[in-house]
Amino acid sequence: MEEAVTAELPDWMIPPRPSGWEADDLDHLPQAPRHTELIDGALIFMLSPQRSWHSRLVENMTFALRQAVPTGFEVEREMTVRLDGKSRPEPDILVTTAAYDPDRTWYAPDDVALVIEVVSEESADRDRSLKPFKYAQAGITHFWRVEDEAGSPAVHTYELDTMTGTYVPIGIHRGRLRTPVPFPVDIDLDLLLPKV
Repeated sequence: MEEAVTAELPDWMIPPRPSGWEADDLDHLPQAPRHTELIDGALIFMLSPQRSWHSRLVENMTFALRQAVPTGFEVEREMTVRLDGKSRPEPDILVTTAAYDPDRTWYAPDDVALVIEVVSEESADRDRSLKPFKYAQAGITHFWRVEDEAGSPAVHTYELDTMTGTYVPIGIHRGRLRTPVPFPVDIDLDLLLPKV
């Protein structure tokens, strides 16, 4: 039975080794869908259509953060973070202390100050539980989760408790996102999306 299923898959979908996929393999899969992630050695494909709400929010929040970050920080959209040898998730937005490199395909956790996941129906469970757990394990200090509350963004902010290795909530922001960490931010959330 296993042979029949394997025979139907394109060659590029078959792991290159018995232990499964590794983080560096993502750089050698040009046939994979654009937003392919690797979590615990499993490829995760984003195949469902993206909502305009999600796309606009990610785009406009990326721009707002680029205006807010102090010198020494860079903001990236949809770039993977190499958490370990078997995991390279792709947050919607990340803020890094690494210098801009036009050929970069991933970031190391030590260079990431903040990861942001904008929750969509397809990724809700990963964005709310699995990815925050993995980001915390890797030592990324700040995590924000953005939820759609009747068309308006609500930003849930978290900070890593280094003693427990888990994120603790530090705020829920509606209408306006004001926080001093990981750098001072003041964003009018109501301006990130068009009025309907």
